[in-house]
Amino acid sequence: MSDEFWIEDDPRPEDKARLNARLYEFNAAATGIDDGRWLAVFVRDPAGEIIAGLHGWTWGGTGYVDTFWVREDLRRQGLGKRLLKAAEDEAVRRGCRVMQLSTHSYQAPGFYPRVGYEQIGALPGWPAGSTRIFFQKPLD
Repeated sequence: MSDEFWIEDDPRPEDKARLNARLYEFNAAATGIDDGRWLAVFVRDPAGEIIAGLHGWTWGGTGYVDTFWVREDLRRQGLGKRLLKAAEDEAVRRGCRVMQLSTHSYQAPGFYPRVGYEQIGALPGWPAGSTRIFFQKPLD
């Protein structure tokens, strides 16, 4: 074993995927739950560029949205609500009972309560002068 550290600010996708796979293997072995799957919903323009979307995962009865973005000129038109609903519907098809996510106070924290999410926690001061806010929503 080498004790040399490699600090990288642009890690290769396959290296991140390997870490994710190893952690998933550990979690599945520790819990006996091995139903994890990535989840992504995209909206693309005619050229194939992503103009809105989200990605996350489902595992153990929970859906999680890691990243959620809508291009600025398409916001406040219901697209974000429809994207999130598509992800929730897929999570339900996968057996999930709850959806979780986080946002920052400078992003769109008011959006989530309007679509049925409840704030379950907050991490003030990250980044400085703002708050990371955690939400969840029961899925029917």
